[in-house]
Amino acid sequence: MVRLLKVLVFLVVVGFIGLAGFAYLGNLSPERSEVVQPVELGD
Repeated sequence: MVRLLKVLVFLVVVGFIGLAGFAYLGNLSPERSEVVQPVELGD
């Protein structure tokens, strides 16, 4: 039981390190595009 718990903790730690590494090294910047929309003002 203790061995299973150690493996589970190890996988959680490795997963967190992988997620943090992807967040810092991965390309997570959004694509930018200009949006032009006319606005009609009621008189």
